[in-house]
Amino acid sequence: MVGPNVQDRAVKLCREAVELLDAGHKEAASRNLREALSLAPENPEVKAAFLKIRGEEETGHPLLHLCQKYATGKHEDAGKDAARFLHADGSKPPEDVSLECLNLILAKNAESLSPIQDEIISGLVRHTVSVRRFFASRLQVSVTTFFDEIYDRGDNAVVCLDTVVLDPTLWPSEAVRSHCESELFQLFIAKLMESGHDQDGRSLKGITRLLAVDAAKLQHLIDDEGFDVILASLDYRLPLDVRSQATLATAKYLEASKEVGQKLFSQLITAKVAKARNDDLIVAFSAAAAVFPIIPSLTSSLLLTEGFLQSIVPLLHREAKSSKVELALLELFNAACLDRACREAISKECGDWLSHILSNGTDASSELAAVVLAKVRTSEKQGSSESAAKTHEDNESSVQELVNRFKGQMSDHKVTNVHNPIEGLAFSSVKPDVKEQLAYDPVFLKGLFQVLTSNLEDTTLLYGGLMIIANITRYLPNLSEEQKKMSELKAYAEASKNPSTPNELEDDQHVTGRCAALIEANIMPLLVDCGKASLKSIHDLTSKIVLSLSKNAKSRGKLAQQGAVKLLLSILGPKNGSPTPTFNETTHNASLALARILISVNPSHVFPFSGFPQITSAIRPLVALLSPPTVPFAAEQPRDLLPVFECLLALTNLASSPDSTAAEAIVRQAWDVLEDLLLSNNTFIQRAACELVCNLMTCEAGIVKFADGSKRAGQRLHLLLALTDVDDVATRRAAGGALAMLTEYNAAIAAVLDRPRGVNLLLGLCQESNDDLVHRGIVSIRNLTCIASGDMGTRARNAVKQGDGIDILKSCLKRSSNPAILQAGVEALKPLVEQSAA
Repeated sequence: MVGPNVQDRAVKLCREAVELLDAGHKEAASRNLREALSLAPENPEVKAAFLKIRGEEETGHPLLHLCQKYATGKHEDAGKDAARFLHADGSKPPEDVSLECLNLILAKNAESLSPIQDEIISGLVRHTVSVRRFFASRLQVSVTTFFDEIYDRGDNAVVCLDTVVLDPTLWPSEAVRSHCESELFQLFIAKLMESGHDQDGRSLKGITRLLAVDAAKLQHLIDDEGFDVILASLDYRLPLDVRSQATLATAKYLEASKEVGQKLFSQLITAKVAKARNDDLIVAFSAAAAVFPIIPSLTSSLLLTEGFLQSIVPLLHREAKSSKVELALLELFNAACLDRACREAISKECGDWLSHILSNGTDASSELAAVVLAKVRTSEKQGSSESAAKTHEDNESSVQELVNRFKGQMSDHKVTNVHNPIEGLAFSSVKPDVKEQLAYDPVFLKGLFQVLTSNLEDTTLLYGGLMIIANITRYLPNLSEEQKKMSELKAYAEASKNPSTPNELEDDQHVTGRCAALIEANIMPLLVDCGKASLKSIHDLTSKIVLSLSKNAKSRGKLAQQGAVKLLLSILGPKNGSPTPTFNETTHNASLALARILISVNPSHVFPFSGFPQITSAIRPLVALLSPPTVPFAAEQPRDLLPVFECLLALTNLASSPDSTAAEAIVRQAWDVLEDLLLSNNTFIQRAACELVCNLMTCEAGIVKFADGSKRAGQRLHLLLALTDVDDVATRRAAGGALAMLTEYNAAIAAVLDRPRGVNLLLGLCQESNDDLVHRGIVSIRNLTCIASGDMGTRARNAVKQGDGIDILKSCLKRSSNPAILQAGVEALKPLVEQSAA
């Protein structure tokens, strides 16, 4: 009789056997079942499992069984189970089973099976090399035949054709593979040309994938008709995913074909405009708009070709005009506004038409016309003549009207596309008066924040909204005297009369006011949400905004309270598996914003002793600001030492934290550059560096740098002694504070005694008129006379007496009423008096 424990073990094994069989692990299932049978052959559950597995073995692999039921019996659930099996982690059917399953599917016409066949085929190709080799062999026999057999089975099945033809390991030679790839590419283009296949995107995706990998080899296969049909897929009326694929295909082709492709593009666009048919015009304008950001020089030269814009204007006023043509042209103008010359040409040749559309067009066209006009008018500069000045005033008034229009659209719930007013305001907000208007409109700001918070996944909208905020909060750069002179010369070169001067609304006082208004409007929750985005462009704007908001010391506590530190640390965190963040403009701005905030807040309030964020996470980005910049955005300019100064202050504050790990991390990561900064010619930098060193004397790692008895430690201590004799009082105070702590250690005392004027420099502190300096000096002398023992103690006391230390200390006691000075002075004098008496 089998015991209960053995029965339980047998039942467990047979249940695992069934699960393994369902997952396709036939051999493992058999092993489990054999063991279960040896333990409890009469157990009912074990018998049932044995019958199930034997039945499966008779009919073959479970995946094959499912595919048979799906392909032959049209059982949809079986097909779904087969697809789930193939997409499950760790499932890998046998090679022969996979081939048999594929043949079962391909034996049926595509239209006779449901769309689940697409997932089954892609799963078989992904899991099994024999299936991929089968695809390659069929393509070698006839690319056209096998293409037709696969094409209608689904997007994923068609992707498998690209996957196979791009895998060199599946082919007997590169020549064979390249031949099949070329034929497949041409079949995709031919399919794209067929009626009914221009909007499903399947063939276009195939073209795009092949061009993405092998554009250099395939670009010669695209002739006039082929490129024309790709450009037709850029029609703004088509679905976004189709246009996206067409844009990528166009970009890859133009990149590979260079002048040949660019010439062909210009010819096709010009020919379509010349035909003047609505559909041709829509495709031409849509294609040019899509290509403009890819190769601005190509499309701008086309737009600026003499007679091109002039030929368009009459088409816009004809009776048979189409609102869809208007929209396509407006999209082109909107894209072309990236180029200054194009903006000027559009304003000159089509300004009246744009104004007409603004007032009389459809809702969609008038909204887009407003955006184009905003871009054109905000970029126009004021000339010196009266007429130019009058035009400038008119434009300023027009911009104000456009801003009011955009703001109205933002609050109008009937407006379905909020992208246009956001984009219009993004450009209009470069104007100082518009910045003021938007910053002090709490209703508008609340609405803007709500729109952006509700559309965090829409990166285009989010970027535009953040650009508005970045414009409102942007400070003018701090220019050196040389940079100011260069700027003046440039202004004179551009306009010999009345060189432009900064608008008073752009000074620091006005920008600080605008930043305060945004903080009051509760901007931080939006920025914290933006920090969760993965796009560098979003992080770039977010870091610039927080950097501006943190400039005013009065705002820093509120920013920290609302999550600014966590936001900045998330932006500065390692990316793509890198252990350290890459230092670029984004991380520079985020690091500087972090430094500013950490100057003004209690570290204990920001970094809890347990939990996130950890105080050490702030050290590395701050230390990165201490070294000279090596990235192009900063290295090309004269070095601005203000970030270094602010970083040192922030690190000094962190070093004062009760959490000693901060000070330890600073010593470990920043010491080399910190030593260099102690020798800086800039008084403020040297002072801040010395104050940081003083705070680092609270941790063992900092003390060891001066008091481990090594020659290098002695040299460092000699530098601190020298800093007690500089002109800057704050630097002397910091150096004295560090020495007061270091002279508690014999190695530091020895280093002081080794310097010829070491003791005299400490006594010099005792003779200062500043109580802080006196206290630090007396404590240091007290340490020399009281702490040092043996020969070291005798030597120290003799050195103090030789420096007239007794009289100096007595003089300090007579003139001071500070209890701390009096106590330390008495303690310092006592050993000296006792030694003299002896």
